[in-house]
Amino acid sequence: MGKQEPDPKSLDDSNSTHKPDTSTVDVPVATNMAIPSIPSSLLPQPSWFTAKRLLAVFCVINLINYVDRGTIASNGVNGNRRTCTKDGTCSSGSGIQGEFNLSNFQDGVISSAFMVGLLVASPIFASFAKRVNPFRLIGVGLTVWTIAIVGCGFSINFWFIATCRMLVGVGEASFISLAAPFIDDNAPVAQKTAWLGIFYMCIPTGVAFGYVYGGLVGNHLSWRWAFWIEALLMLPFAVLGLFMKPLQLKGFSNTGSKKPLTSPLTACPEEAVLNCSNGLSSTREDPKDGSKGAPSNLNELARFWKDLKMLHLEKTYVINVLGYIAYNFVIGAYSYWGPKAGYYIYHMKNADMMFGGITVISGIFGTLAGGFVLDRMTSTISNAFKLLSVATFLGAIFCFAAFCFKSLYAFIPLFAIGELLVFATQGPVNYVCLHSVNPGLRPLAMAMSTVSIHIFGDVPSSPLVGVVQDRINNWRVTALMLTSVLFIAAGIWFIGIFIHSVDRSNEDSENQISDAERARSQPLLKEKSNEPIELPVESS
Repeated sequence: MGKQEPDPKSLDDSNSTHKPDTSTVDVPVATNMAIPSIPSSLLPQPSWFTAKRLLAVFCVINLINYVDRGTIASNGVNGNRRTCTKDGTCSSGSGIQGEFNLSNFQDGVISSAFMVGLLVASPIFASFAKRVNPFRLIGVGLTVWTIAIVGCGFSINFWFIATCRMLVGVGEASFISLAAPFIDDNAPVAQKTAWLGIFYMCIPTGVAFGYVYGGLVGNHLSWRWAFWIEALLMLPFAVLGLFMKPLQLKGFSNTGSKKPLTSPLTACPEEAVLNCSNGLSSTREDPKDGSKGAPSNLNELARFWKDLKMLHLEKTYVINVLGYIAYNFVIGAYSYWGPKAGYYIYHMKNADMMFGGITVISGIFGTLAGGFVLDRMTSTISNAFKLLSVATFLGAIFCFAAFCFKSLYAFIPLFAIGELLVFATQGPVNYVCLHSVNPGLRPLAMAMSTVSIHIFGDVPSSPLVGVVQDRINNWRVTALMLTSVLFIAAGIWFIGIFIHSVDRSNEDSENQISDAERARSQPLLKEKSNEPIELPVESS
């Protein structure tokens, strides 16, 4: 039979006479059943939203994040340690390293401390995305970031600034995990990798501007002012994330249809869609049995481990991340030690400006080129691995050759070409991360990718390079040893070409909130609706 629309009163009567009370009767529900993902374009969107505007906002935020990374590595902010000559004359040093009298190892730890917060918080934010609107989580993270950056400017010793850098990592974790899935959802189908390339272009650009910015502010004002100005720049975006009407993310909002689903347990009325789009939602307790409200922490942990297991069974994803780890081992150390190595190897008068200029030009053109080339090749996972392996291998050759030359004029063009090729990987590598898993696992996939490339990549690389340099005291040899790791990254990505891969971006998400949990959920910000809820009536 067709559907009928009973009035609320008759609905109550019919429920009491013909149906058991679903709030008190246990109904078996397949909690792991696949629930169709509703495209984000079909969900209610806030008035401020356009896809290009979202990309622009996220690019600026990403740029500020990486300006901070370049700033703390710049000679103007990081500075130089105190030194003493044989006759007993000592210099006071400069910047953070000079003011706190840090060894090269301690100096590298400051960079790694930031990563500790990022690693711990990334999977936590990815897990929270199932319960809290992901856009709101980005706002929370940016607020923590802003407060922590202000704390960096007020640092009084090594441990204080190391702690603040950890909190900076915590703040950035939500953005790193959730921004790319938003972009992937809203980018034109034929330009997804190009849009990701534009977004990740902000990494080398931000680091490069950070070198220049840190050098200028550190030399003309103080290294503390460099942090305070960053906080002022990020503050409006933190407010935007917290208070503006948020967006929905595919794989986590499946209530966009105005038509109800087939039963009260699987239905989430249109009113709930509009309320959910306002941001936070909570799970109310069942009036008859409070234990049936929010899932227990044990269940949440079990779900997290299940998702993690599913993620690591994806061979394509694992190979991609392994190559990314080796790649980031080199890039992380380049970004932190590059200006200092250039200063000592080639006696650059202004290493911050020189490395900043090379990185920003190569980074912009390389990252954009990588995204556009993959789209032109047809964006597939296999083609992405081909581009990753070839670009990284050629880039490694040019960078290695650059450090072999003693002439600065030979080094600059070779290193610039090498960085251009190396940065061409940014769009493709993240394309593989997003498209090798189903939509509901994308935030966790990005989070675990971030955790892996840092905990095994640039977290150990910065201190290790410092230790190696302290031992051999030869920046050229140290740089050549570091650059050779890029060949390992190229080899791992080459293996990915031969692995059977499937683009899972359009699969139904298996990472949804279960039907029973959805039926018990109540939005915090409730809007009244006079529209009756349609219920299906089964034929007798």
